[in-house]
Amino acid sequence: MTTATVVFLIIGGVGLAILAFALLGGEIAHLGGFGADGLVSLEAVAGFLGTLGFAGAIAAELFDARTPGFIAAAAAIALLAAFAGAWLALRFSRAARDMPTDATPTRLHLIGTMGVVVTAVPAGSGYGEVRVRLGGQPVKLYARAEQALPAGTPIFVVEAPTDTSVVVEATPPTGKA
Repeated sequence: MTTATVVFLIIGGVGLAILAFALLGGEIAHLGGFGADGLVSLEAVAGFLGTLGFAGAIAAELFDARTPGFIAAAAAIALLAAFAGAWLALRFSRAARDMPTDATPTRLHLIGTMGVVVTAVPAGSGYGEVRVRLGGQPVKLYARAEQALPAGTPIFVVEAPTDTSVVVEATPPTGKA
């Protein structure tokens, strides 16, 4: 392994360390002041240095870079790859950060959901418990009903008076065989 390869590997390792820092709390170290990402994002710096180091190490080993000419050629290849790596890192980090997400579910989203009684619901003013799926996640809620509903009864949510309680009705059992 040549000295140039070792130097490039150290540069690549520094790039990996910066990437780890960026992933674990690099919001405090953005550089520059233009736009949401700053002039230069930490992810782009990590991508640049990591690609520079590892592409340079690969090129140095392939060229057996022991002369200044071969070291310069390895460095030129590494620089071209580093700009591409920085651009990709910036694009990927922006895409991940700006990815649209669904709105946070509210109690209005509970109305119309199907579920099952997990703790018997007494008739009238008492509360039992039901489990419904909201946003793909099981949610356990307090439930009231006009008629008594034993545990295991399939239900339909007709009203959501609070964030943690619902009014339910029994649904007819499905005739699956």
